[in-house]
Amino acid sequence: MQTPKQIETAKLTLNAKEAASAIGISPRLLWTWTNMNKVPHKRIGKRIVYPVAALEQWLNAQEGER
Repeated sequence: MQTPKQIETAKLTLNAKEAASAIGISPRLLWTWTNMNKVPHKRIGKRIVYPVAALEQWLNAQEGER
């Protein structure tokens, strides 16, 4: 049986470094695409985050464009 501390909540968003790693690109390329609005992201105050569900949908859509 797991204790509450052992149960990890799944992240809903990733920071830039995590998102770049998750989709297999460099953080620099991610920032370029973010500035071009090519990759899904949200601004929360001054912080930019990348919603996991939106990234998954975006990646799936990229497969269809090939």
